[in-house]
Amino acid sequence: MNAAKRREIFARLQAANPKPTTELEYDTPFQLLIAVLLSAQATDKSVNIATRKFFPQYGTPQALVALGEEGLSDYIKTIGLYRTKAKNAIATCRILIEQHGGEVPQTREALEALPGVGRKTANVVLNTAFGQPTMAVDTHIFRVSNRTGLAPGKNVLEVELKLEKFVPREYLQDAHHWLILHGRYVCVARKPKCPQCGISDLCEYKDKTPA
Repeated sequence: MNAAKRREIFARLQAANPKPTTELEYDTPFQLLIAVLLSAQATDKSVNIATRKFFPQYGTPQALVALGEEGLSDYIKTIGLYRTKAKNAIATCRILIEQHGGEVPQTREALEALPGVGRKTANVVLNTAFGQPTMAVDTHIFRVSNRTGLAPGKNVLEVELKLEKFVPREYLQDAHHWLILHGRYVCVARKPKCPQCGISDLCEYKDKTPA
């Protein structure tokens, strides 16, 4: 795919959705971090349903530590892998309090040192909470990047690095939100909605679905 086509793809995505953002609900960088940690192998909708119940009262590292692992588990039982996530969340809170003054660090290295926080989670927090032009590649972005020809790669890191290289700078800040939403609602896994897609004429997917 050439640079002009990539630029036009993002120009159209921006025109359709000028201010994209995460569908996770949060008020602070800490709450976003916890929400993203909980969202692994779960839907944003299921995470929002759970966090609405405890963020108002337990929305800080100190409050969550006081709630404890068992207490948090009770709130997030509807989310997959909830016991592991509760353990990681509480351990993360303790590290934030002990090493970062209760604040969420703004470097990938420090974020990835937190329990349950991988590269993708770190990139989401850096991008969404702190405005850094990172690329958090999830299953949706991986699929869209490969299917369209935008940034094909064999693994998520390869796709991430290609996107950082190929996405025009002015679109890099919002690119991962556009691609996630496109993959979630239009370029879906089993049967992409090509007739409804605003970039289908630019896409290099050979098996487009008919109208």
